[in-house]
Amino acid sequence: MQEFLNNLTATKIADQIICYLFLILFIWGANIKFGRKNEFNDDFASLDAMKSLRGFAAIGVILHHISQEDIFQQKGVFSAFVNAGAYFVAIFFFCSGFGLIKSLNSKENYLKGFIKNRIVKAIVLPFYVNVVIYGILMAVTGYELPKERWIFNFLGLTMMNTYAWFPIVLALLYLVFFLCFRFIKKRPVCFAVIFLFIIGLGFLFSWNGHFAPWHGPENWWLNPFYNKREWWQYDMTLWFSGEWWVNSAPAFLAGLIFANYEKQITGFFKKAYALKFHVLLIITMIFYKLSAFGQMKFGYWTEYSGNGAGMMEKLKTYFCQVPLFLILGITIIIFMMKYHVSNPVSRFFGKYSLHTYLMNLACILGCRFIQKIKFPAKAGNLNLLLYGAAVIALTVALGIGEYWLTEGIKKLLFRKKKAA
Repeated sequence: MQEFLNNLTATKIADQIICYLFLILFIWGANIKFGRKNEFNDDFASLDAMKSLRGFAAIGVILHHISQEDIFQQKGVFSAFVNAGAYFVAIFFFCSGFGLIKSLNSKENYLKGFIKNRIVKAIVLPFYVNVVIYGILMAVTGYELPKERWIFNFLGLTMMNTYAWFPIVLALLYLVFFLCFRFIKKRPVCFAVIFLFIIGLGFLFSWNGHFAPWHGPENWWLNPFYNKREWWQYDMTLWFSGEWWVNSAPAFLAGLIFANYEKQITGFFKKAYALKFHVLLIITMIFYKLSAFGQMKFGYWTEYSGNGAGMMEKLKTYFCQVPLFLILGITIIIFMMKYHVSNPVSRFFGKYSLHTYLMNLACILGCRFIQKIKFPAKAGNLNLLLYGAAVIALTVALGIGEYWLTEGIKKLLFRKKKAA
């Protein structure tokens, strides 16, 4: 009983410390205009503000991934981050869409060289550098895979790093953005096409499920004696094998639309800001409740209901979430008109966000031995705290390392031509 109380106390303290430190980051370096009528932050949508926002999202994603560990869920450590991953990723998508339109509006001939500069150099190259890194780590640690999977993993057609789905979806969205704004003159039509593409991704996941349930006899995954599963039918192997590939992607469109109509939207909210923001907040909460309702009523993991893959239930859940992720980024940035934060920590993680994201899984797996360390009963869950700290520190270190490795390769592959 005493050991239980020690663990319980340590768990509560750990959760409180983590939440407290995360809260401090939202206070340190804050620009506050609350209580000042008709005064707003002029830099709420600046490059620095967006970088800091991505930094907070990057920290949140790391903590979310740690919270997914079974032992953390059993102990309740990092519990505030268990279901928060999609919201942090939505911030990444929103900032990406926002940045594209801002650049398109401010940079001459922005679409010229877009494929090379914004897709190949900024997304595809880091993705394949990460593939090679994970391939080497898996080979060194003796991780066994079918030969076909090694080939497909290195080609990027299946997942070497299961956390690396984000750059794949982002590259697809960037490509559709380029095609739309390159060949379609009317922006509302571009936004409509991008919206349909995002919805199409939702349909693709709903059909593909979590492990290609469409291949093989009905409900084969429920049969413990079924041994004809192909190597590509295991969890998180194929593209779009998981709702996380699609549910937060509508935020990308929200970023595009907000950046395109920024003056009109902010001008609207500057008049009677308090009233309009609270109305926006209430609408956001209603959509949050709709999202929660969809997940409880229908759910994404319908393969285990015994009624086949459950594509329709997945789609219903997805459409219950779409409104929330269309409005969430806008709610956050309207809030930033009165309150936004930029500090060294948020800017640091904002700079290395993609690379810390990509290296996080290797750190989570590599540090798991710490979870099994036995400490005296009085120490409570000290091993979990050490594990969390080790994962964060190693993620930062390897993320920086991968960033500089990628930059070095980028300079070798894309040398600037010297002026004659």
